[in-house]
Amino acid sequence: MTRATLQFVAPFCLCLLVTSSLVAGTSGKISGKVVEASTREGLVGVNILIEGTKLGASTDVNGQYGIINIPPGTYTLATSSVGYHPSKVTKVQVSIDLTTKIDFELRESSIALAEQVVVAERPLIQKDLTSSSAKISAEQIKAYPVEDVSTLINLQAGVVEGHFRGGRSGEVLYMIDGIPVTDAYSGRSGVSAETNSIQELEVISGTFNAEYGQVLSGVVNQVTKDGGEKLKADLSAYTGDYVSSHKDLFRNVDRVRPNDSYNVEGNVSGPVLPGVTFFASGRLYNNDGYLYGKRTFLPTDSSNFNSNDPSQWYIQKSGDGSFVPMNPNKRWTVQSKLTFSLFGSDKLRLSFLHQQEDFRRYDHRYKYNPDGAYFNFVKGNLASLTYTKAFGASAYFEASGAWFSNREDSYVYENPFDPRFPDYTRRLATGGSAFLTGGAENLHLHRESRYLDGKVDLVSQITQEHQIKTGVEAKIHRIWLHNFGIRNDQSTNFKPVPVEFGRSEFAHDILRPQQLAAYIQDKMEFEDFIVNVGLRYDYFNPKGQILTQQLRLSTTPQLADAGTESQISPRVGISYPITDRGVLHLSYGHFFQVPQFDLMFLNPAYNINATDAFQVGNPGLKSQRTVAYELGLQQQLSADIKVDVTTYYKDFRNLVGTEIFDIGNGNRYAQYVNRDYGNAKGIIVSLEKRHSHRFSARLDYTFQIAQGNASDPNSVFLDNQTSPPRESQKQLAPLDWDRRHSLNVTATIGTLNDFTLTFIGKLGSGLPYTPALFNARTGLLNSENRPTTVTVDLYVTKYFDFFGNPVNVFAKVYNMFDTKNELDVFSDSGRANYSIEARSDLVVRGINTVSEYYTRPDFYSAPRQVILGLGISL
Repeated sequence: MTRATLQFVAPFCLCLLVTSSLVAGTSGKISGKVVEASTREGLVGVNILIEGTKLGASTDVNGQYGIINIPPGTYTLATSSVGYHPSKVTKVQVSIDLTTKIDFELRESSIALAEQVVVAERPLIQKDLTSSSAKISAEQIKAYPVEDVSTLINLQAGVVEGHFRGGRSGEVLYMIDGIPVTDAYSGRSGVSAETNSIQELEVISGTFNAEYGQVLSGVVNQVTKDGGEKLKADLSAYTGDYVSSHKDLFRNVDRVRPNDSYNVEGNVSGPVLPGVTFFASGRLYNNDGYLYGKRTFLPTDSSNFNSNDPSQWYIQKSGDGSFVPMNPNKRWTVQSKLTFSLFGSDKLRLSFLHQQEDFRRYDHRYKYNPDGAYFNFVKGNLASLTYTKAFGASAYFEASGAWFSNREDSYVYENPFDPRFPDYTRRLATGGSAFLTGGAENLHLHRESRYLDGKVDLVSQITQEHQIKTGVEAKIHRIWLHNFGIRNDQSTNFKPVPVEFGRSEFAHDILRPQQLAAYIQDKMEFEDFIVNVGLRYDYFNPKGQILTQQLRLSTTPQLADAGTESQISPRVGISYPITDRGVLHLSYGHFFQVPQFDLMFLNPAYNINATDAFQVGNPGLKSQRTVAYELGLQQQLSADIKVDVTTYYKDFRNLVGTEIFDIGNGNRYAQYVNRDYGNAKGIIVSLEKRHSHRFSARLDYTFQIAQGNASDPNSVFLDNQTSPPRESQKQLAPLDWDRRHSLNVTATIGTLNDFTLTFIGKLGSGLPYTPALFNARTGLLNSENRPTTVTVDLYVTKYFDFFGNPVNVFAKVYNMFDTKNELDVFSDSGRANYSIEARSDLVVRGINTVSEYYTRPDFYSAPRQVILGLGISL
């Protein structure tokens, strides 16, 4: 072990020895007061137990109690005290990081009474909520027409296509059972729990506590189910297809085949041995998509359109003429969890998740040569070990270790020597308005992100008012890159050969960045107000090399080790009840995030040449920063209805952009630097009616303004590829995801486990675009907007009894009204259905007309999809 590594690991190991732990954000708390019914005085020594668990507490001299480390779910609380009748409260709901208040009134046993049983009702107003956070339970997920976690995230107020309150998409922390699963290289979620395995989903879109680090905009915490003491199983399957009247736009949509979209999923849980339970789930999902190409040509085909006389054109067509899915998606997920109940309430959990996804992204140029576009493959794994040790009812720790990996591969043919690679790439008929009649993409992109993570935290309810949480975390990354191209020309004797020099993406390297973090926070729950205050420390060592001077042609790059970085970020949130039905909250925080590793380690060898535009990464990039403010009001209007109004402001600094440098002879290269900035502000109004009288509904409206000097870190680089180069943006402009108005409506009719009908409606004002004609801007950056989008989804299910087992039949209809939402537009018209450039007099040397090339099904949202399924619980 090197001295540098020892210096990094030593503090972490020391903390493992002297500290104790919790995995962040996976449990909640129940507290309250027990009083004598006639005198209203607090009762000391009353035992409060959570039935079916080993969790419980006793009241203090004031009759108060608190139970911490409770997994999210629904429970029954029971009291036991000599001289008093027992009492129970059922349907007590516990959520992540929140406190549920349950009070008891006990009567003396000398009074003839039966056992008191009270049904708890979820409070509409959460008094200890100090920032915006949405909790979605397993029961709610079950009633929604959704397929994955990302759909649930985008239903939340302030979230626009994965962008939280104006932030960039890579600024979100994704977690499963408190373990980070964000791919540090891409900023995306590396793996995701399936909806059938989630006990509760927490989406934090406001500020967040000090325990959450490496995040600027939002936190997504997926807490999965545990096994119980009874053997249970659930199995469901469905099949369906796209059913649309828009046959002129979506080719092959008139052929309805139920096996084009299918899903099989299930889970089983129960005891293995006394004190040992398990939970296991699996899912196979397949969707052929709605964008099809036709195999008229093969990549090896060759055509000649040089003649002005179309009758003299040579066209080689070797394809079989079949329709080929060009945006399919197939996903396999397997998850398992073993829980060992040890001494008292101590627990040991072993978890494993494997996920594999195969998909393609539609490439319009390959409409008649679909085999020439990329195929993409992603494999993710998460393995974790967590030990929980309780110190009585008021303190506990958990120590966790995790191994994570995410591998992504993109290519046309897996074997780089495959003879099917053509001796040319992207053989275009002529110009930019003709489909490719041969050729194939010639890059092989391979990379894997791994990390080893160790985390320790201590949670202690030191008094009834103060809950202290503190911990440390260490993470060692391993980034493997192997990107190369395929050359097949005269220099290779017309045989495909891998080449590793000539493009910015090409690299063959292993990188090992390191991170360390520590935090402390105090949740203070007083009678009149609640305060969350915390402090976080972050340390980062990129373990890479930076340029000491600008690159020049024909010279060796001058390099030095990149330095380390550390920062401290304060967080505070306050909740103040103004009445018994109204609560104000205020929160403020500084948030830091190390840039995505693909920006730091692009072209790590700093290879450049004079023939192409090149980019290089920058391991010396500093952390991106956000300062966020939030003010909100929760107000209960009636027994079942509440309104929530939140206003927020975020200031973005030190975001990553690019800077252009001269390398001599009129050539230039781009390097990532901390240069971008922006801000976001908005107001959210939510109206919720909880489920009663067989009806529940929620309405969220968001008005937001998100501005910045650039939406994409590559903006300056791309502007310099135009002729002539465009000047970089100097003033604030709407960001690409600046949706000014968003409205989400969810309504559920019926009773769970009987008959349920759920509608989800989404309305959004159009996202901005930059007007241009023939690649020349005709307006300011993002100064125009696309059309408004509207979507309505439906889910209906009916339960039946089948020999004592509940069976349900269900239907899901996505885009119920088959609306053609224009998600992308031509920059000269602002619409998806026509372009000024598509002139009738434009001559295309190729197999298509101008009109056909400018018909873009990928500019529209998916057409109507109908799904029918069956489920059974055992």
